[in-house]
Amino acid sequence: MADRSAEFVDFLVHCDALTFGDFTAKSGRPTPYFVNAGNVRTGSQIDRMGSFYAAQIMDLCGHDVDVIFGPAYKGIPLAVTTAISLHRDHGRDVGFCFDRKEAKDHGEGGQLVGHPLADGDRVVIVEDVTTAGTSIRATVPTLRAAADVEICGLVVGVDRRERGSRPDVSALDELAEELGITAVAITTIDDILTQLSTREVNGRRVLGEEDQARIEAHLATYGVR
Repeated sequence: MADRSAEFVDFLVHCDALTFGDFTAKSGRPTPYFVNAGNVRTGSQIDRMGSFYAAQIMDLCGHDVDVIFGPAYKGIPLAVTTAISLHRDHGRDVGFCFDRKEAKDHGEGGQLVGHPLADGDRVVIVEDVTTAGTSIRATVPTLRAAADVEICGLVVGVDRRERGSRPDVSALDELAEELGITAVAITTIDDILTQLSTREVNGRRVLGEEDQARIEAHLATYGVR
């Protein structure tokens, strides 16, 4: 497992952003684990979060990025902290942008907030986790309607490795293929299982045998074959 992936898993555990139990994903599927960037709650935590995304974007795009876009709501702080980290750690002063759930009809108006998109802008979308890709499918047309932008990447924190409409293709890979973009994840559920089943984090066993068995059963039902 790459060092960044392993460090990110530990970070999610430390922030309680990775939890185990009984949840329902946005896709409507039941899930025995949940990734919630909303539990990244302090200045130091969100700063660290941005550093992971910025490093992943540099690997993906290098200096060929102009704007970081975060879908509302959890993508908003992700876009801001990633832009800060790109400037501070990598010397890239990029714009950041996010959307509203509903278009504003007063003040500056519109649906997008932040850097005004322009023709030719190279945009990277950041999101905490993608299961079925519903929010990204809604986001991309909005961006392309605002300007003739190039969406050069999608970076998610965790790839759940669940299949899309085809049993042998993950929803994330299917989404990238459908929209004509490159999608990468900082870590995957497979990496999470590998790491947390073999070691403790902060002196405690995070992933018990029962939770691990439930996740493996979930992947047997919904995962890529």
